[in-house]
Amino acid sequence: MRAMFAAFAAVIIIAIAAPFVLEQFGFSSAERYSASDVRLD
Repeated sequence: MRAMFAAFAAVIIIAIAAPFVLEQFGFSSAERYSASDVRLD
């Protein structure tokens, strides 16, 4: 039972932290799929 709760906690932490980490490494969809002639604010 403890392992299941630890896994749930790990999934929640990863789900919350993933967007921030990916943004730091430049993996946002705006940066990956925009061309040089597209203006994004």
